[in-house]
Amino acid sequence: MSRSTPIPAADLSELASVRGLRAIVETTKPRITRLVTITSLVGFGMGALERYAAGHRWAFGELAVLVLGTTLGTALSAAGANALNQWMERDRDALMQRTSTRPLPEGRLTPSSVRTAGLALSLLGVLTLLVLAGVVPALVSLACVVLYVWVYTPSKPVTATSTLIGAVPGALPPLIGWSAVSAAPGLAPLVEPGALVLFAIMFVWQLPHFLAIGWMYREDYARGGYRVLPALERGEHRTAIAIGLTAPLLVALTLAPAWAMPGLLGPGYTAAALVTGGAFLMLCARLAAARRRDLARPVFIASIVHLPILLCAMVADGMAHALL
Repeated sequence: MSRSTPIPAADLSELASVRGLRAIVETTKPRITRLVTITSLVGFGMGALERYAAGHRWAFGELAVLVLGTTLGTALSAAGANALNQWMERDRDALMQRTSTRPLPEGRLTPSSVRTAGLALSLLGVLTLLVLAGVVPALVSLACVVLYVWVYTPSKPVTATSTLIGAVPGALPPLIGWSAVSAAPGLAPLVEPGALVLFAIMFVWQLPHFLAIGWMYREDYARGGYRVLPALERGEHRTAIAIGLTAPLLVALTLAPAWAMPGLLGPGYTAAALVTGGAFLMLCARLAAARRRDLARPVFIASIVHLPILLCAMVADGMAHALL
């Protein structure tokens, strides 16, 4: 904040209290922040393993600084973006059952304190990446914050394509980690095959994931004034088509890393991708065919199981090929 707009004393008092700090942490959506940080570290790990396999070696201190900067910077900027999202959506959150107990609708925090915390965390995260990880990771992080807060969030009450818009900042975190360890000059790390494949997987994974959430809570979203696909006219039919198209695409994309990073990934990763992807695809196909709301929850749960297994298999197979 500028000198002409100092932080109000009431905000500082609220943020300094134990109750206020706990509520602020809640506004950062810790589970989403954790997922964003993990996917950034997966990008870091795969990028580092690719360079290691090519013969590059880091000093321990250099690598430790990069890991710390990537982890802390990503987590802080993601936390700040989530807090700003809750600040912007506080009135709509109060109308929805699933979000009415958040700190702002319940009056446990003032809007200005959440805005202050969100801006501070976002700025601190980007600066941490700039100082400890590099210019490109900082720029990607800044793009995540801007797209999520000032493009995706305002679009949600306007158009159902907001799901596609929101999938972009959700898919960028692996590029934060990848670019932190890449040797390519300028913005070139962002278009390396491994980085592009990780971005594509994260982008498409979000579509059936969020469509399943929208199907589960479509009345709630309608009360909040959000134009999610399942809540629109003929929404179930259109959502079934969307899930039926994106789930097979996701399975195909999860096989692409073995092509993009052939020196790191082999049959072990491919087998894990086929097994977990096949199970997820069957659940999506069942939902698309039956179009029953009770089948949306298994798709949602499967999506949050499928992704960690896939990423763990990717890193494990990459380590086995690069280090053993």
